[in-house]
Amino acid sequence: MTTAPDTANERRTIRGSVPPVREWARTFVIGIFMGTADGVPGVSGGTIALIAGIYERLIGAINAVTPTRIVDFLRALSPLGGGGVSVDRALAEWEEADGWFVVALGLGVGTAVIIVTQAVEYIDEHEPVVLFGFFFGLIAASAVILGREIEIRRSDTAVAAVVGFLLAFVVSGQGELLSGGGLPVVFFAGAVAVSAMILPGISGSLLLVILSQYTRMTEALSDFLHGLIGFATGESTAAVTGPAGREVVVFLVGGLVGLFTISRLIKRALAASREVTYAFLVALVVGALRAPIATLDARPEVTWTTADIGEFAALAVVGAVVVLVLDWYAVDLDLDAT
Repeated sequence: MTTAPDTANERRTIRGSVPPVREWARTFVIGIFMGTADGVPGVSGGTIALIAGIYERLIGAINAVTPTRIVDFLRALSPLGGGGVSVDRALAEWEEADGWFVVALGLGVGTAVIIVTQAVEYIDEHEPVVLFGFFFGLIAASAVILGREIEIRRSDTAVAAVVGFLLAFVVSGQGELLSGGGLPVVFFAGAVAVSAMILPGISGSLLLVILSQYTRMTEALSDFLHGLIGFATGESTAAVTGPAGREVVVFLVGGLVGLFTISRLIKRALAASREVTYAFLVALVVGALRAPIATLDARPEVTWTTADIGEFAALAVVGAVVVLVLDWYAVDLDLDAT
């Protein structure tokens, strides 16, 4: 017969496994900075993690999440599992995956992304030239910084760079086609964007801009959040169950799939040939410089007057300075750590 678990003892076990409030707060704040970086193209949350000294811990936690560990965790909490419910066994699996750290960091990232999304949607609606000029500067400075990390000494490296540049440049010009794409496009965008977010120097939001999904997803998230507020206050739930809600859910599912699949493929590619893989990734950033301009070209309200060009250039300088300051503190981008 399975004996009932010692509830008081397991409560002490749970309490003992939770990190101190100060550690939680520090991790949450780092998540805020990472989420802010991830929310804008050209700045990488991975770079912030590198600066904060948690990058290797983050990669370790992601790699620790395996199908076997997930099954063992759920089995430990199920009365049907061998030995009945065991909080101790569940906690062992949870701590192996550094669960408390991931939760605190994820809450910080999520909070920041929501705040950044609201700001981006407002600026995009009222001052698109300012917004995408700033993005252009972020991307351009990132391309310069990342370009220092590669040396094209072999033909395969050169081919990878050319392919990466052309891919980003061509796809960036397909905004009208991609922005109207269905849920498979959203799923793919979530998979590649979330995967890129954990790489130092490579911006997940930048990939969303290349795929013409950045504005679409910021609007969908904003509508979804407003829908949640409406649901909580007893108003219409259309935004939650409608297209915006479906896009957000599909994007998140794609992000989870990408985090545990594509990110591992990138890791293997870097291990097999860092120079070739990094040349491809950096060339993507360079080719993406077309994206902010192509996005504005598709806006009827943007006519590229002298004032528009001046605003665009000024904010591009501001964006470049932001990235250069971050690079100053990051000192060195080390993708080998992945």
